[in-house]
Amino acid sequence: MNRIEVNGIHIYAYHGCLPEEERIGGNYIVDLEIDTDFSEAVNSDKLIDTVDYVALNKIVEEEMAVRSKLIEQVGGRIMKRIKALDRRILKASVKVRKLAPPINGNVDEVAIVISE
Repeated sequence: MNRIEVNGIHIYAYHGCLPEEERIGGNYIVDLEIDTDFSEAVNSDKLIDTVDYVALNKIVEEEMAVRSKLIEQVGGRIMKRIKALDRRILKASVKVRKLAPPINGNVDEVAIVISE
């Protein structure tokens, strides 16, 4: 088994339960881990023989653009689309980080991780 990682996808989005979050938005970082078998791509050097990183990034951008109150829901939508993208995806992990969350405390980020 092999792994593809797409790390540090920076997105500005409007997720959150507070009215200010819907109006002002905030910064998010998404990381993906995809377990697959890309041994054919090692030999062929053809994009068709691996999972396309551009398609993975596009899924993140599209789903992060759909407003949700909870990053748990956003992460779930991203995971669902990634798993449907390519039959060679054996396992995936999605991490959504919300930077400087508006909670009462000095917190750099909150994050959710979904692994399937």
